[in-house]
Amino acid sequence: MAERKSRKAPAAKKAKPKARARAAVAKRPAPKRAGAKKAMSRKAVAPAARGLTPSQTVGPYFAYALTPAKYRLKPIIADDLVTPDAEGERIRIEGRVLDADGKPVSDALIEIWQADGKGRYPAAGSARSNAAFKGFGRAASNGDGRYAFATVKPGPVPGPNRTMQAPHVSVSVLARGVLKRLHTRIYFDGEPGNARDPILALVPASRRATLIAKRAEATGAMPCYVLDIRLQGSGETVFFAS
Repeated sequence: MAERKSRKAPAAKKAKPKARARAAVAKRPAPKRAGAKKAMSRKAVAPAARGLTPSQTVGPYFAYALTPAKYRLKPIIADDLVTPDAEGERIRIEGRVLDADGKPVSDALIEIWQADGKGRYPAAGSARSNAAFKGFGRAASNGDGRYAFATVKPGPVPGPNRTMQAPHVSVSVLARGVLKRLHTRIYFDGEPGNARDPILALVPASRRATLIAKRAEATGAMPCYVLDIRLQGSGETVFFAS
C-alpha cells in the first residue's frame, strides 16, 4: 500500500505545472483588436439613436359610463336639458374643443351646470314649478371636436357681495392629457349684465372674448350660441381655479 501511494505522488506533482499554465492562460487578457473602441461606442449610442419610447397619458376611460350614446346605450345625463316645464328661452349651445395646435379634440367630456330662465338653480326638495329641470348636462365631443347642448337660456343669479352675475353657464372639461377637470364659463353676447358681472370683471379685457358665446343663425326652432373651447395655445380659453 505504501509503494502505490509513493508512485501516485510524483504524477500529481507533474500535473500542477499544467494547471498553473491553464490558469495563466485564463487570466491573460484578450488581445485588443483594431476598432474595438468604435464598436463599443456604437453600441452605447444605439438606444439613443433609435429614440426613447414615447409616453402616453392613461385614459380617458369615461366613455362607456358617462358618454354611452356612441355605444348605443342610454345615458343617465345627456346633452338635452330641456324639460316640458323648463322656464326660459330654448337655445342651443355648441362649439368645438381644440388643442394647442388648433386641432380638434375628439375625446373630450363637457359638463354644464346652470340656472333656469328665472335664475333659479335646481335644489333637492325644491317646490318650484319647474322641478323637472335639472340644470345639469353632459356631452362628448365628436371626431371634429364638436359638442352641443339643448337647454334654456339662464337668468341672472346672485353673486358675491350682493352683486348680480350675468346669465352664464358653468362648464367643466375633461380629455386626454387633462387629468383634472378644467373649469370655465359661457356668457352670452349682447347681455347688458356682462359689463357688471363680478367674475367676468376679474378676467383681463383682452381675454374676455374667450368666455362669450356669439349668437349664430338659428338651428331649427332654437337660437344658437357658439363658443369654441381652446385648451392651450393662441386664444386659450380662460379657466378658473376650482
